[in-house]
Amino acid sequence: MLSKNALSSPTLYEVALSLATGVGGMTARNLLSYCGSAEAVFHTPSSKLLSIPLVGQKIVASLRQKDLLERAAQEIEKSTKLDIQLLSITHPSYPKRLKEIIDAPILLYYKGSADLNMDKIVSIVGTRKATHYGKAFITQFFEEMIFNNILVVSGLAYGIDVMAHKAALQHQLPTVGVMANGLDLVYPSQHQTVVEKMLVQQGGILSESPLGPKPEAPRFPARNRIIAGIADAIIVVEAMQKGGAIITAHLGNDYHRDVFAVPGDIKSATSQGCNQLIKTHKAHLIESVKDLAYIMNWEFTSATNTIQSKTTSVHTLPTEAQKIVRILQKQGTLHIDALSLQVDLSASQLQAHLLQLEMDQWVVGLPGKTYKLFNT
Repeated sequence: MLSKNALSSPTLYEVALSLATGVGGMTARNLLSYCGSAEAVFHTPSSKLLSIPLVGQKIVASLRQKDLLERAAQEIEKSTKLDIQLLSITHPSYPKRLKEIIDAPILLYYKGSADLNMDKIVSIVGTRKATHYGKAFITQFFEEMIFNNILVVSGLAYGIDVMAHKAALQHQLPTVGVMANGLDLVYPSQHQTVVEKMLVQQGGILSESPLGPKPEAPRFPARNRIIAGIADAIIVVEAMQKGGAIITAHLGNDYHRDVFAVPGDIKSATSQGCNQLIKTHKAHLIESVKDLAYIMNWEFTSATNTIQSKTTSVHTLPTEAQKIVRILQKQGTLHIDALSLQVDLSASQLQAHLLQLEMDQWVVGLPGKTYKLFNT
């Protein structure tokens, strides 16, 4: 039996609504709109529920299942133990862009610390059979990119998806992986380490699937609509003529998102999907970050230009700070102890200079007390 406290929790009814068989995003929205809240849905007479568009006998029967609230309570308990947030469509942290789409999930499971409503959100997708060409584009793209408040989203799949997550991590950008299964299981399991790094580095993982079920084929297209709907822009790096990346691109068009595609060799199977998107005016052609910035009207600063301009003004820094920058220019990433020996400063003095250099975007602190120049 559920306690009175449990029965009075709005979250309980929101989770129960998401677990009801046959209740998708559109039906759930209709129920909430007509009834006023998730709790009211469960207290509204069946005869009135049947008058709501998209609601039939099967859905009413599903909502009346005796164990539905009990299952919802168990889902909340399991999520709490795993530090998973439950974001209903009425929650202030629910992605506002995703809320705009007609079939948005009524409930999201979220683990992480990234802001799902950041100023700029880009979804990067592509084939699982990525080539050197796709990897080279991602490397170049992230090396060029300096935007404030940008979140990188992808699907944690093999190939382009995980490359995008790894590149974001390398360049200290928050990144969120959208999964087709419950957040208690990382799929593919080989990406467990990547997920752990994402969680540490102000990123996260997201899903509409309850805990427990393993990834099944129908869940992947549903997952793709979240990848498309949550972003301002979708970039398809490499794609076959058919597949998840193309589905995401078409959904992006349906949701009035800006879709970009990287052009490729006309004889390459992994470029056929991208070339087709461009040829049929379903995507903007993208060759570099500048194309993204131009179409999206986002302020753009070239990483190369930034480094060059800072190199020319290094003499304006305090003497000790100049030493630190020049050492990192020559030697690359260094542990703080090695740096301390070379600049002949006490630990407290060095940390003070490093903090100021970080604030001025001269250097970046990395895990393990190591440092490198900003965007190198």
